[in-house]
Amino acid sequence: CSFVQKARNAQKAGAAGVVFADDMCTCEDLENGTCHEEAQNDMEMDCEEREPIMADDGSGADVTIPSLLLYKQDADDIKKELLQNHMVRLEMAWSLPSTDTIVSYDLWTTPTEALSKQFQKQFRAAAEALGEHAHFTPHMYLYNGIDEGCRDAQDEDVCDSLCSSNGRYCSADPDGDLDSGISGFDVVRESLRRDCIWRIYGFINGVGEEWWKYVENFLQHCDTVDNFANLDCVTTAMAAAGIDPKEVAKCETQSGGLDSKEVPNKLLDQSLKEKDQAGVVVLPTAYVNGIPLRGELEFATVFKGVCDGYARGSEPKICTQCAKCGIDEYTCVVQGGVCPVTAGTMASASGSVSTQTFAISMGVMAVLFVLFLCVGLICLKRHSMQMRRQVAGMMAKYKPIDASAREEMNGMMEGDEDYEQGNFT
Repeated sequence: CSFVQKARNAQKAGAAGVVFADDMCTCEDLENGTCHEEAQNDMEMDCEEREPIMADDGSGADVTIPSLLLYKQDADDIKKELLQNHMVRLEMAWSLPSTDTIVSYDLWTTPTEALSKQFQKQFRAAAEALGEHAHFTPHMYLYNGIDEGCRDAQDEDVCDSLCSSNGRYCSADPDGDLDSGISGFDVVRESLRRDCIWRIYGFINGVGEEWWKYVENFLQHCDTVDNFANLDCVTTAMAAAGIDPKEVAKCETQSGGLDSKEVPNKLLDQSLKEKDQAGVVVLPTAYVNGIPLRGELEFATVFKGVCDGYARGSEPKICTQCAKCGIDEYTCVVQGGVCPVTAGTMASASGSVSTQTFAISMGVMAVLFVLFLCVGLICLKRHSMQMRRQVAGMMAKYKPIDASAREEMNGMMEGDEDYEQGNFT
């Protein structure tokens, strides 16, 4: 079964974490002698070209325990100790590579992928707030049609509407209808368009305000079956984002276009190469400093991931104000670094109590202190007078009262209104 199912089974059994042990050497480790395989039946030893990719298969939202994969040579040492009935203690720890300069973050998606649409509508605020302290790069996920068999023996495109450039660059049909609706070719064309917009407006500064605005406009107005490939809608979305459609069209043509059978598209070839290098198998996926983020792709996840990518003390101001807000990081960023306050929260953006709140709290405490002090003094006085009356009553009951004793008793009860008014019994 899949890694996800294995982790799920362990979680249901009460495990706090899962350590997977690879049972096969990589060919490289086998050749250099760092990993050993036992040959079976005098046959040549098997090996794997690369380590397995332990990724979410799209069904792992319910798995909350951590897991990791060990190379065979590392796992063998642990197994050896366990077989000798020795206690083995493992520590599982993760950390993002940190930098005190610029954090890089990447997004792998497609124009029709649904899970990251809300993130793409919101994250421009964070990209602008992070500014020169971070560098963003979007990547459009496409398939290599040649590797996928979209060209036959006669070098003809057999995948039809799924691909461009005679079956070279392909994408799945988003609605599953090859005859109508949005086609794979439409997705490839929109992917190239977004890549060009990024190259023109975001590649150098790493912020790409225009790219974010275009994606927001496209998702709001053009993300429908009727408008996805509608050039008028796309042009309007670009113009609203401050993008020159002519410059984008020029980029598409100069990169190689989508119609040539022999001429490849340089930008799309680069995308295919980067996809293989990154080992992306799940969409959407975000990376921070080259490390994939796990969990639901939403504003808070990526924003806090980027902020965690800085060395301690080198974070930009927006990170210290909002990354640990704990309520609504998106609203905090939009409000310029001010954490939203709820009924149960009276914290300032820095995470401490505001001066106004502190003054009010101290004033209330002072009033309560004075009130309790007054009540305490009144109770003490009443208790003292009660004791005096009780003592005087005992003296009157068990001792004859002569003139001097009466005088002494009168002195004790001086100030007692009940006694002076004759109410004492």
